[in-house]
Amino acid sequence: MREKIQQFLDYIVVDKGYSENTLAAYRNDLSQFAEFLEGRVTGWDEVTRDMIVDYIMVMKAEQEYASSTVARKVAAIKSFFHYLVNQGELEDDPTVTLDSPKVRKRLPKAISPEDMERLLKEPAREQTPKALRDRALLEVLYATGLRVTELVSLNVDDVNLASSTVRVLRPKDHRERLVPVHRRAIEPLQEYLERGRVQLLRDPKETALFLNHRGQRLTRQGLWLIVKHYVREVGIREEVTPHTLRHTFAAHLIEQKADLEYVQELLGHANISTTQVYAQVGKEATAGEG
Repeated sequence: MREKIQQFLDYIVVDKGYSENTLAAYRNDLSQFAEFLEGRVTGWDEVTRDMIVDYIMVMKAEQEYASSTVARKVAAIKSFFHYLVNQGELEDDPTVTLDSPKVRKRLPKAISPEDMERLLKEPAREQTPKALRDRALLEVLYATGLRVTELVSLNVDDVNLASSTVRVLRPKDHRERLVPVHRRAIEPLQEYLERGRVQLLRDPKETALFLNHRGQRLTRQGLWLIVKHYVREVGIREEVTPHTLRHTFAAHLIEQKADLEYVQELLGHANISTTQVYAQVGKEATAGEG
């Protein structure tokens, strides 16, 4: 059971871009819940809604947690079970009928255009295969707004330089879409394909677009470490993850008056209400400059 918690924690850091403080809170909250379940169940598929309600009652009555703390812990449990269902680990979510705590929606982070430009230029200081790869993947991330999983899942055949598009398949629901690639990312991508990838490649049968130093498909964690390296190199103090670049892509488009439905299509959002959050990000960024 603890293994599934660790997998979830890895997911919220790499894919969701949660901060170290949030990660620590989730680890503590889920570990406490797992301790409560010890001796009651042997797997997450045995957890029922009544067990979760009992746990909430214990927190309120016996441990005397503040209501805000209980709400946070319930939110962590709901997120965890939602993840398990999405990953196919569970068929039913025992938290689906639990009341969600009323909390302010967490706005995504975005970095400034100036910091983004510094970040994109940093790998160009070198011409090694890894530097060519890093420049291409950072440019593609910012030029497309792809999710982390979507980016590392790209194959060479998914890239069409002539039409400046990439074919994206979401692992979650297998929906396919063509995403335009901004012209500034085409040259770094082509240079990586011609000079970088061929030197990283070990197995001619490998289809992955972005390769690690072993010639294998770059992992989500590997991508996270690459972004972290360049953020540190250019001296950006804010926490920046691969997911931050997706937020930044969307926020900057909206600041430039891009149509909301167009941004929704680019991001692959099923509901435009998800995309509308970025409009608020742009407003807060503008207010912060005044």
